[in-house]
Amino acid sequence: MRYLSTLYVRSHRARVGHRRGSLVVSRPEGNQRIPLEGIDAIVVIGGSQMTMQAIDACVIRGVRVAVLRRNGAIRFVVNAATGGNVHLRMALFQVVSDDLRALAMAKAVVAAKLQSSARVVGRWSRDQKDGAERGALADRADQIRSRIRRLEIAETPDHVRGIEGDAARIYFRALGRAVASAELGFSARTRRPPRDPINAMLGFCYGLLVTECIGALESVGLDYQMGFFHRPRAGRPSLALDLAEELRAMTDRFVVSLVRRRQVSEDSFQTVPGGAVYLTEDGRESLINAWEGHKDVEVQHRILGRTIGRWALPSVQATLLARHLRGDLPAYPPFVLA
Repeated sequence: MRYLSTLYVRSHRARVGHRRGSLVVSRPEGNQRIPLEGIDAIVVIGGSQMTMQAIDACVIRGVRVAVLRRNGAIRFVVNAATGGNVHLRMALFQVVSDDLRALAMAKAVVAAKLQSSARVVGRWSRDQKDGAERGALADRADQIRSRIRRLEIAETPDHVRGIEGDAARIYFRALGRAVASAELGFSARTRRPPRDPINAMLGFCYGLLVTECIGALESVGLDYQMGFFHRPRAGRPSLALDLAEELRAMTDRFVVSLVRRRQVSEDSFQTVPGGAVYLTEDGRESLINAWEGHKDVEVQHRILGRTIGRWALPSVQATLLARHLRGDLPAYPPFVLA
């Protein structure tokens, strides 16, 4: 059961204040009071404002505040003071600084991502009624699996990134075939800016996913900027991006399902000068509602040997990583879709 929820503030005219243990969201159409004890995160999208008193109350209560751009890109995240043991963070820094150990961790993360990606493409293949399309998607899944085997002989981080990039190109071509019959077009993965509705949805959901991963890593006392596959770089949440890689295929499957079931339409998007495509305010609201439902889906966790809510996956994986760094687990077990 989920005891805590995420508060999404979408209106650019909204103002979030604090009063007597609750957040007060003020909008022209009225005010809404949200007890702080009932939420674990706030996601602010666009031009909404938040008072310093509200931010301070969130920090004290351990409520994560994530501010996103309209395409889902993270502007900044405010967390409570980092918890956990300083020795855990020292262990993380030691692994990140050790080229061989960091390379092994990067390989594990990418191998898990590619395994899940191949499974998702395989499911898209089995969903196809047309035999030729079914065969083409099955072939893409096999190509992705062949890239997993190449990871074993990768000797440098650049080699690992090259294999991952090659597999990603195959994967997104498969995604394009999976949505070919839908009314929303997709030709290739584009990010800055997104050039079609499906890319707009993918980018927005990736942003939401990364904020979850940041919060999960902070909650166990890990520095979310010290990554293995995504190497540390100023201003980049590298370890959160690593953790998100394990869950990207599941996020893609969610978006593709919405598109194939025609649960989103062209009316949910707008094209701005220059060709960028973004979700409208109503489109974001609809997608966020679907995203919250997606987070409640039960998934099989191989290491735990039972099903857990998708909402718990970032915290479970962050905990497993912390246990590995402390020496409780001989290896880190990244998440793989069953």
